[in-house]
Order: sequence, then C-alpha cells, then structure tokens
Amino acid sequence: MAEPSSGIARRREAARNEANPAYLQRRQEIVAAAARVFKAKGLQGANLADIAAESGADRASLYYYVGNKEELFHEVVREAVVANLTVAQGIRDGEGNAPDKLRRLIISLMESYEQQYPILYVFIQENLTHVPDKHAAWARDMRRINRDYESILIELMQQGIDEGSIRPVAPAWVMAYGIMGMVGWTNRWFNPDESTISAAEIGSAYADSFLRGIEIPVRGRRRGRGDA
Repeated sequence: MAEPSSGIARRREAARNEANPAYLQRRQEIVAAAARVFKAKGLQGANLADIAAESGADRASLYYYVGNKEELFHEVVREAVVANLTVAQGIRDGEGNAPDKLRRLIISLMESYEQQYPILYVFIQENLTHVPDKHAAWARDMRRINRDYESILIELMQQGIDEGSIRPVAPAWVMAYGIMGMVGWTNRWFNPDESTISAAEIGSAYADSFLRGIEIPVRGRRRGRGDA
C-alpha cells in the first residue's frame, strides 16, 4: 500500500535528517514491532495495520516513521545480516585453526538468531528469488551478502582440509551448506523467550556434533600445505 501523500514523505525525511533522539527511538520501536509481525505472518501476510497495532500506533501516524512495510522489512533484515557477515570476517581473519574458527562461527551464528530474534528467521522464511521488480536491487544485495557469508564458511572448511585438520568426507561446499542448513533449521522451533536452552548451548552442541565427525585429532593430522 502506498503512503497517503508526498507531504508526509517530506516530513518523514526531514525528521530523519534532523535525527531527533525521540523520533529515532520511536522508529526503532516500530521496526522491532514490524519484526514480530513479519515473524508471525511473513512479509506477504503482514500489513501496516498489523504493524501499527503491534507498535501501539495508528496507521496514519505510522507513515511519519516509515513509507511502507517493505521499507521496514528491508531495514530490519539488512542490518542483521551485515552484522553477521562482519562477525564471520573477524573470525576468519583471527587466530586459530580451521576447526576452532568453524566452532566459533557456528556458535556466533546461532547466537545471532537469539540476539536478533525474530529478524533473521523472518529472512530465512522469505524466498528472495520471487520479489517484485521494484525490490530486485535489495534482493540482489541480500543474495550477495549471503554468498559472502557462505564463501567464508566454505573457505574455512577448505582450509581445514588443506591443513589436514578436517577429513575430506565431501567437498568443502557440501559440508559448509550442511552447517548452514543445520543451524538455519532452528527457525522452525527455537524461540529464545520460551526455550530452556540458550542459543550458545545449541550452537556448541551443533558444533560438537558436526565437527567431531570431521575433525582429525592433532596426533593424526598430516602436514598441510602451509606447514614447514
């Protein structure tokens, strides 16, 4: 649904540029409410009336903070996935061997689902291959960020194979996608407000389950390409 007038759009832009703390705080509350609605109904099923009700606002006043539901969805998702990519890059470039880095990556990804709940689960549930043309640029950007994250996971898996710390039971990309699928499936059942186990504990359990099957004990490792 389009916003009611260009006048409110100008007021909204002016308020954002002014960066009034009260305005920004209220807008963040609306973004958080939108994430909850998107989780319950998905992008297609949600509407601004739902978001207004969840945030305690009327739909008319909502336009002072946001133009449409797609704008909210895009903002909610991009901020979260960029944060995850930044964490993954830090892990890749940090200290440790491949299994250590993969362990930290699995746990950090699971923790992000808790910290950003339900934003990332909303993103997982949406199909980026079927979006309106007007949002195609955003979808391409999200796919690029996803590929960058997946590439780090594949790179670490291949590093482990090359250094002799991971068993080459399958191509690196197959094992990397296995991790993504395992952690991503938690969108079907994990709710941090109701769970009796934390995201960190789940991530650690997944890391143990997966890595113990492919990690080669130190005494059994061959020399990798980079070893002296």
